[in-house]
Amino acid sequence: MRAALHDRFGEPADVLRCDQVRLPEPDTGEVRIRTVLAPIHNHDLWTVRGRYGYKPPLPAIGGSEATGVIDALGAGVEGLQVGQRVSAASVHGTWAEAFIAPARMVIPMPDAIGDEVAAQLIAMPLSALMLLEFLQVRPGQWILQNAANGAVGKALAMLAKARGVHCVNLVRRDDGVADMAALGIEHTVSTARSDWMAQLQTLVGEQSIAAAVDSVGGRASSELMTLLGDGGTLVSFGSMSGEPMQLNSGDVIFKQATVKGFWGSKVSQAMAPDDKRRLVGELLQLAANGGLSLPVEGVYGLEDVAAAARASLEAGRSGKVLLRP
Repeated sequence: MRAALHDRFGEPADVLRCDQVRLPEPDTGEVRIRTVLAPIHNHDLWTVRGRYGYKPPLPAIGGSEATGVIDALGAGVEGLQVGQRVSAASVHGTWAEAFIAPARMVIPMPDAIGDEVAAQLIAMPLSALMLLEFLQVRPGQWILQNAANGAVGKALAMLAKARGVHCVNLVRRDDGVADMAALGIEHTVSTARSDWMAQLQTLVGEQSIAAAVDSVGGRASSELMTLLGDGGTLVSFGSMSGEPMQLNSGDVIFKQATVKGFWGSKVSQAMAPDDKRRLVGELLQLAANGGLSLPVEGVYGLEDVAAAARASLEAGRSGKVLLRP
């Protein structure tokens, strides 16, 4: 089969290539899925660079999520069948014509959810929903996030709204406000404006911010802590700046604030199966009813994986870049 792989770690556009590899066979408790669409996530690109929490043996096929059709079942698999349309995330090697997934990680997709949504429905939106639960906020409370126009940020804003939680969304460009509004996302503030903090306070009014999500790091961490209410929680989700979090100790002490880290993989592993099923069901219902918009920037063939990686790294993207075998 054809696959997008790399023989060394490095910049994705430099090291990724399309080549022929052996078609994998499912082991006990596994299924083989013929890929229809697979997204390029930021963590996939960091994995190709060799700088993520998981470092694959080389040569490695990229990708960690996809939608497709089951074409082979391993021994002992129940509840799934050949020809069934499914999605899977937190797996390996999805940038290929076929990939292997543990049966327990496979989620059947209803016909009401199209391929472009199904391909990116689990990893980022499920992380966003787990993150929302991790924040332990109630309907009517306010949360704050930076890098809000990323995949998780957009999903978090939509999911929070569906649960009655108010979310202030910080973006770094003025045109990002319009981009978010086009998706039906409210309360977006551009930090490119000198008065952005005043705008934010006007939105929140007399209420306080119960929790904040930091995906940037560096000075941005301190800004979120400054805006956080007494007894609030600051969650580190990522570090787009590549800089250590900068926090004012006075804010942490006098606000009695809590600082936590969130890694979806670890949280998912610790989550009870019933809770995970409940969250996946909530996602499927929202997506099927049109309550979760997951736009696509472009679709590329495996032979164009280097160009697809470059497109995925471009600033100002309006949606996810997908690969189609």
